[in-house]
Amino acid sequence: MSNLGMAIVRQFERGVVFRLGKLHNVREPGWRFMIPLADKMRKVSLRTVTMPIQSQQVITKDNVSIGVAAVAYFRRVDPVKSIVEIENVEAAISQIAQTTVRNVVGRSPLDHVLAETETLNEAIKEILDTTTERWGVLVELVELKDIELPQSMQRAMAREAEAEREKRGKIIAAEGEALSAGKLAEAADVIAHHPIALQLRNLQVLGEIAIERNSTIVFPAQFMDSVRTMNSFLDREIPAARDPLGQLG
Repeated sequence: MSNLGMAIVRQFERGVVFRLGKLHNVREPGWRFMIPLADKMRKVSLRTVTMPIQSQQVITKDNVSIGVAAVAYFRRVDPVKSIVEIENVEAAISQIAQTTVRNVVGRSPLDHVLAETETLNEAIKEILDTTTERWGVLVELVELKDIELPQSMQRAMAREAEAEREKRGKIIAAEGEALSAGKLAEAADVIAHHPIALQLRNLQVLGEIAIERNSTIVFPAQFMDSVRTMNSFLDREIPAARDPLGQLG
């Protein structure tokens, strides 16, 4: 309908009008009139475009071959530049995005690629945004969405993770043993100053055994000596109150 002097520009579009081949103006959304045969309109969408970046093989800085796929989000912010400065802006962004992803990932070691994905995303976005600015395009976001590792590398990483978990388990167990030894040393010091504490502990253990299970408990001779020692200690600590009339002699 632009050749008939009428055109409808939708809300998310801008109409770039060329009059006799020269740039004339940019039309806002709505019903627009033009000079028939003299004016020609090119509509430009300002909506955000989602562009998948196909997976490609990349050799990292430490010589590991991985497959990397990404996705880019961009939108046109200058309708005139997106038409005048470049022939096909989407094809150009697709090509420059693939090249940028390959270059940025290739300059990083594998551990950095896996652990610092956000940093790589930001670096790729900045390079693309600088390049596409002269085309009237704003790159909003770039995300590395899929990183494929070789099977041998996956197995090596699994073994490394398992070894790391075993190391942490052994460290925790050793710390527990050290803490337990310290507590036992403290308990030994207490028992050394208060021998009766050991006897009371023995009686407590026997009481717990008698409660938990129906069993016969054999008292060793040493234990009976301990009982006698405890009784002697109690005799010394607790003065006997006897009636003088009840004493012999």
